[in-house]
Amino acid sequence: MLKTDGSSRICILPEEVIGRIAAGEVVERPAAVVKELLENSVDAGSRSITIDVKDGGLSLIRVTDDGEGMTQEDAPLAFQRHATSKLRSDLDLWSIRTMGFRGEALPSIAAVAHVRLMTATRFAEVGTELEVVGGVIGRIADAPPVRGTRIEIAELFHNQPARKKFLKSTITEFSHISRVVQQASLAWPSIHFRLTHNAEETLNYPSASSDDDRIAQVYRRTFLDQSLRIKASVPGAQLSGYIVDAVHAKPARIPQELFVNRRPVRNVAVSHAVGEGYGAFLAKGSHPRFVLFLDIDPDRLDVNVHPTKREVRFSDSEMIHQLVRQAVRQALSGGKTDDLGRAPFVESSVRRILGSIVTTLPVTESVEAESITLSPSLEIQLPLVSEAAEPYARVPSAEVIALGQINRTFLIAQVGGDLTVIDQHTAHERVLFERLYRAWTTRGIQAQPLLIPDPVELPPLQTAVLQRYQHDLERLGVDIEPFGSSTVLIRAIPVGLGKIDPTTFLQDLLDDLTQWDSAPSLEARVRSVLASLACHGAVRAGRSMKSEEIKVLIEDWRTEGEITTCPHGRRTSFRLSITDLEKMFGRVGW
Repeated sequence: MLKTDGSSRICILPEEVIGRIAAGEVVERPAAVVKELLENSVDAGSRSITIDVKDGGLSLIRVTDDGEGMTQEDAPLAFQRHATSKLRSDLDLWSIRTMGFRGEALPSIAAVAHVRLMTATRFAEVGTELEVVGGVIGRIADAPPVRGTRIEIAELFHNQPARKKFLKSTITEFSHISRVVQQASLAWPSIHFRLTHNAEETLNYPSASSDDDRIAQVYRRTFLDQSLRIKASVPGAQLSGYIVDAVHAKPARIPQELFVNRRPVRNVAVSHAVGEGYGAFLAKGSHPRFVLFLDIDPDRLDVNVHPTKREVRFSDSEMIHQLVRQAVRQALSGGKTDDLGRAPFVESSVRRILGSIVTTLPVTESVEAESITLSPSLEIQLPLVSEAAEPYARVPSAEVIALGQINRTFLIAQVGGDLTVIDQHTAHERVLFERLYRAWTTRGIQAQPLLIPDPVELPPLQTAVLQRYQHDLERLGVDIEPFGSSTVLIRAIPVGLGKIDPTTFLQDLLDDLTQWDSAPSLEARVRSVLASLACHGAVRAGRSMKSEEIKVLIEDWRTEGEITTCPHGRRTSFRLSITDLEKMFGRVGW
């Protein structure tokens, strides 16, 4: 039996404490406030939403919409706990079609901030203004009848210093806010979203007519060009969107966007299904990238499993898993697939390789493109793809006999006693990476200034990310500086990389830099950037190469250890030994 001293040990918490506890579940950082307010604006039928932020959201968050607004009677009720216009009974919980529904957002936010609300309905002759401090409604007054709602959140966590202490830097907190706005814009392309930080515009997504157009606004047209369209359905569920093709998969996980009934969520079953759909198409170390929209009957979906609605649960998880898995696999295989998710393998592929050598030999003597050359004076002076350099001078090796090139992509040579097929891009990428890494660990990477700096336009937030790591990039031979509010200049790149495509070069750098905070060590950070640099400096598929160039590249690859994968995990070579050839042609035992 429980012993007590006669006094009660259980007490009812004050409303003020209850509010702060609830706020701790819903309002974890400024971005959570923006998310809740945006969802309210979307549910109000808004066509335009503007988010103004100061100091990463700590000083001010202002959300202005042109939605249906509230009456003077309803406005104070919106700050009462569990007051909502979106539910009438518990039965509604199983057919939720709105973004918000619990009635927790505004009272939770008001418990840890100063709130000022101005709102008016469409035909109202007068609007409403009210203030809430520490969860207590103060002044309520008339306001101009401007249709919609404007809500200001000031001094967030002013009464929760412990929570405030654990927030990250202003740049980091604002990056989380930007992410929320990007996801909302992807979910609702018909709405115009605009975001400013400290009075400077950082995002502006005008209303779009389709998901494709909005994806191009957020992730640029390059993402769509590198992607495959997904479209599949089963009774009660439809899947659409894009996945990046296997060739353009990267170690970065951006984007990995899933929207269920237009709600940005995480779901283990769907993520696992995407990974299984890629299967053996995905190179080691690379991750799927996708933007997927899953529309499912609301009665088959439980969105009430997480305080911030970031997770959902399906009534038939296996059905959704199969839908996603098969759709991804079919897109990657061009409509043809096997049970293991492998790319179809043609039995006669080796014969085709052998048979193509003779017909492609003349291509190796082509002078359509400049030769790959090396200067022997400095180890860090790497093969140049598009700039002339001193002729390569090295004692020839009798162990490498260049035979030809297939489809201007694969090199054929006799290496020692083996017939070797080499991917010219991944092998060259491995050579460049090893030399860059060796230079970084010894004397540092030398930079070559560009004669004409390349300007690249970026959102100001991405410009800020590059500026944050400017000193680190300079140590890696990359000099990038801001040039106005939305443009940067590439002034220098590592010696030997030759001509680069500035836009894709910077986008890959940004993908790497966004992973730096989660990298386990400095070396892990550096290796990801060096891998991207090597990739951009390596000879591309489709580049014609002469016999001497082929031999030089293969010898360099051998010097670096004949590593069978590039830094991103893609294969560099395939070999057939003399024994393999003898077995293939039935010569064994003669």
